[in-house]
Amino acid sequence: MLVQLIKPEFYELIEAKDWVGLKEVLSDVPPADISDLLIELDGDIAVVVFRLLKKAIAADVFAELPSGKGVELLELFNKQQLSDVMGNLEPDEQVALMEELPGHLTQRVMNSMKPEDQKQIKKLLGYPEDSVGRLMTPRYVRVKSDWSIQRSMEHIRKYAQIAETLNVIYVVDDKEHLIDDLRITQIIVADPEDTISSLMDSSFNALSAYDDQEEAVRMLAKYDRVALPVVDTDGVLVGIVTVDDVIDVAEEETTEDMQKMAGMDALDDYYSQTPVVEMVKKRVRWLVVLFIGQIFTVTAMSAYQSVIAGAVLLSLFIPMIISSGGNSGSQAATLIIRAMATDDIKASEWKRIFVRELLSGLMLGVLIGILGVCMTVVWGVLHGEIFNLTLVLTALAIGISLLGVIVFGNLTGSMLPFILTKLKLDPAVTSAPFVATLVDVTGIIIYFSISVFLLKDILL
Repeated sequence: MLVQLIKPEFYELIEAKDWVGLKEVLSDVPPADISDLLIELDGDIAVVVFRLLKKAIAADVFAELPSGKGVELLELFNKQQLSDVMGNLEPDEQVALMEELPGHLTQRVMNSMKPEDQKQIKKLLGYPEDSVGRLMTPRYVRVKSDWSIQRSMEHIRKYAQIAETLNVIYVVDDKEHLIDDLRITQIIVADPEDTISSLMDSSFNALSAYDDQEEAVRMLAKYDRVALPVVDTDGVLVGIVTVDDVIDVAEEETTEDMQKMAGMDALDDYYSQTPVVEMVKKRVRWLVVLFIGQIFTVTAMSAYQSVIAGAVLLSLFIPMIISSGGNSGSQAATLIIRAMATDDIKASEWKRIFVRELLSGLMLGVLIGILGVCMTVVWGVLHGEIFNLTLVLTALAIGISLLGVIVFGNLTGSMLPFILTKLKLDPAVTSAPFVATLVDVTGIIIYFSISVFLLKDILL
């Protein structure tokens, strides 16, 4: 809301080149809103505006920028600007940026950083892509179990400025193994003469640096924590993951899954920052696959040409039959994929899900089938068809077909995610269009097989 209010004044000041006035206006604007304003500016102008910001604020603004815009600005920064921005970013933000940089810019950015920061970045980049190690920050506060509360508070005050969060303080042994975590309030209210060990219960949850980032999303949500410790394979505390980092990951994962379920490759950047040519590349592959899939639908229909020619009324209801199965399959696929993503169900539970979806498919199929029978009879009478055995059997064929395709769609949409998971593939690719295409072919076969069985001696 704020960004919309200041946008007219923002552009007026830029047009007038009133940099002093612009600096004053931006001093009260949150970093996220300044980022939104910079996105719409040409690179040369954005760099000028960026120079007006204080170093700490500039880093926060830069962290909010989409990767494409961030790279564009880095290309235009001089060495000092690069050093200022990178030096004020959190380690996890530095890693996220380095992952997006083109090769020619990577070394230039690394050279602008302090030697200790370079060493830290290289260490974090050594963890697998999309792992918790790439997401964590080494800026945390840890204490020893034999320290007094008073000594611990002095230590916390000393390192408070560089820590990403003080909500949780971590307890380690002499070899830096994590042995507990304590909320800061526990330490604040404790007797200064007591030791940290008197507050410990040795109960904590930790992530492995090699876990997938989605595991961090699940654990932070499950345990309702603002931060979780990260340990290496030996149990040594190497960093923490905070909820603000995880929110970004959750948004990226949800966006990626939604795009895959729509029948396309996931975008590498925001929609507004993705060139049209890149967008076409992401979409065309699946469109071709789905187009080829529709050829099987045409092939299936061609096998029933004589049936269609002998009973034109049946052909009128083809779209209704196949779309009902596709819609049912898409619903089931979406429900199961989301349930698996949130750990609501496990891949090993496929038998239970099969029974559930079979039952729900039968109930949905019966309801829609009855509706289909009634609608066919009413539609036929209103359009001049005689209410006789032929019309009744046609309506019955449509009703039974609706039952069949909905049950099949339900089972297909719900089981494909399990099959792909077993094959170690992303279940999100069982997209709505993919399921719909598969059900289209089967729906045609089910519909005309039932129609031939019921009407072969009367109409066909």
